[in-house]
Amino acid sequence: MSITPQQLEVLMQEVEQEDPIDFADLPFDEHELRGLIANHLCEMADAMDNFSEEDRQLTMLAVAAKLVLENLVLNVQLLRRHGVPLSDTTEALLDRLRKGGGQAG
Repeated sequence: MSITPQQLEVLMQEVEQEDPIDFADLPFDEHELRGLIANHLCEMADAMDNFSEEDRQLTMLAVAAKLVLENLVLNVQLLRRHGVPLSDTTEALLDRLRKGGGQAG
């Protein structure tokens, strides 16, 4: 892999400046969590060394899409659990999905 876990951690922190993660009161150290994830992703990327460049990109895109979906679902569940209304953007997206308009085409 052309990036080390430490370099990936730095990039993660740079991205978080624009979109901070609320670690709330999790009983884990933020730095250790970032390190764990950075190591895992670098190991995953290293395991794809024999993949073609296109297959590597598609696999990483699929992983990113799954994580974004999981994040959306967890956030909506959390907001609903606490009775917090969804943002207009999120509500519009969910309405589109309910109506079957979420598919590209």
